[in-house]
Amino acid sequence: MSGEVNVAVVGGGVIGLSIAWRVAAAGHRVRLVDDAPASGSSHVAGGMLAPIAEAWPGEEELLELGSVSLRQWPGFADELARASGLPSGLRREGTIVVGVDSADREELNNLADYLAGLGRTVIRLTGREVRRLEPSLGPAVRGGLEVPGDLAVDNRQALAALRAAATAAGVEFVTARAREVRPGAVHLEDSTVDCDVAVIAAGAHSGSLHPRLVGRIRPVKGEILRLRARATALPPPSRTVRGPVHGRPVYLVPRDDGGLVLGATQHEVGFDTEVTVGGVRDLIADAEQVLPGIAEYQLVEAAAGLRPSTDDNLPVLGWLEPGVLVATGHHRNGFLLTPVTADAVLALLRGEEPAAEVKAADPSRWGGQQ
Repeated sequence: MSGEVNVAVVGGGVIGLSIAWRVAAAGHRVRLVDDAPASGSSHVAGGMLAPIAEAWPGEEELLELGSVSLRQWPGFADELARASGLPSGLRREGTIVVGVDSADREELNNLADYLAGLGRTVIRLTGREVRRLEPSLGPAVRGGLEVPGDLAVDNRQALAALRAAATAAGVEFVTARAREVRPGAVHLEDSTVDCDVAVIAAGAHSGSLHPRLVGRIRPVKGEILRLRARATALPPPSRTVRGPVHGRPVYLVPRDDGGLVLGATQHEVGFDTEVTVGGVRDLIADAEQVLPGIAEYQLVEAAAGLRPSTDDNLPVLGWLEPGVLVATGHHRNGFLLTPVTADAVLALLRGEEPAAEVKAADPSRWGGQQ
């Protein structure tokens, strides 16, 4: 499309805010529709940027897409800080994947072998070498993998910067909940936002907004704890540290001022966002195996978010029909895939081809209308 395009972005999480900012900064009129921007799962997220540590056999297309976006993150973060005048929240210390029992260590060896077969190298570490890098880790950690290229971002700093950058670029915020998206219009409860192009970026709630998304996007609940090291406690690790612990995934992502994000459970229970006693118990028990000192930490917050998931764990990114774009279904990779998603939407609005790796996420993989 040539000239100024009137765009309505539905959804004010990390994906919607980044799209709104980048599209408005490119000279288009943008209205962002959300009843509570910068909330929901983006507000709860751990903020890992970890395509290598989260690689899984059969998800090679997701690995490639995530790797492309990870390479874009430093430049994206610098641009965001300039545009907003706020910290981007990017953390560059890297990631360590650790294991506790023999089955965990075997899983790490399998991951390292799998990545080596793809030409991607991680550094195998003994338990002693892991503790040399991160002295606060406990003796139960028997081995690990160092993944220096995988980064992290403080999700709440990033969201604040994205909202400020979007506002500075001229994005208009419509505080309302969308109920349906059609070509030329976003229908609200009692009014309509007219547009040339609508972009559905409403996370787990996207499935109800367009017929082609019905049954394609499902919520996956994740419970997360926020902790802070007290003066008498060992400081948190400087790097992101993630499990498995007895086969169960756990991650610990450091924040400034002794903060630590501990996550995350994974349950398919619809749109339930209540934190359960069992979820808190499991997270703390697993984390204590890795970082025994957290018993002395302050428990600051317990929350749950809804990951927007698809059957193949790839996001959905492309045209649903003329006038309607979709950018959702990012599952646990919303922050990781933010730069490549925003760039792809802007390219599609211009009638250009996005990065080649984006093709795997096109809704045409489902068949039917494009």
